[in-house]
Amino acid sequence: MDSMVNLYIKRAETEIFIAIKLDGMSNDDKLRALIEVPPEMTFYSAVISHAYYSIFYSAKAILLTKGINTSGPDVHKKTLDAFKEYFVDLGILDVKLLEIYKKLVVRADELLGIFKREKQKRGDFTYNTIPQANKEPAEDSIKNAKIFVSNIKKVSWAIK
Repeated sequence: MDSMVNLYIKRAETEIFIAIKLDGMSNDDKLRALIEVPPEMTFYSAVISHAYYSIFYSAKAILLTKGINTSGPDVHKKTLDAFKEYFVDLGILDVKLLEIYKKLVVRADELLGIFKREKQKRGDFTYNTIPQANKEPAEDSIKNAKIFVSNIKKVSWAIK
């Protein structure tokens, strides 16, 4: 099980890395010219999607520490529901975060809120908005993914 937890964490880190690079590519005119990206093209929708997936895979990782493996159909909903049920509603996440951070406690409901918001944004901004309009939500998604994944990584090692 530990190897799958590690794989999901690595996948979450890869998704954040991709999101950051795509965001950078959307903002860097020299790089865009070098790789021949048309001026009207951005990658913000993909940034949001990859940031969401980093959160999704880190949630799957922490669920595996409790022997919970979500799968399709509706794997995204099942993962969110299980994360809430087994880590937020039971207060497990808050306790472990308190042990790790002592003074700087990241509340579990904030992490759950990030997960819910990013899941919603993935749908809204992937399917309903032109890519250029997604710059600000994309940057917010990267910030949220970094917070979520870094905290889940710290907590998942303490839970094992």
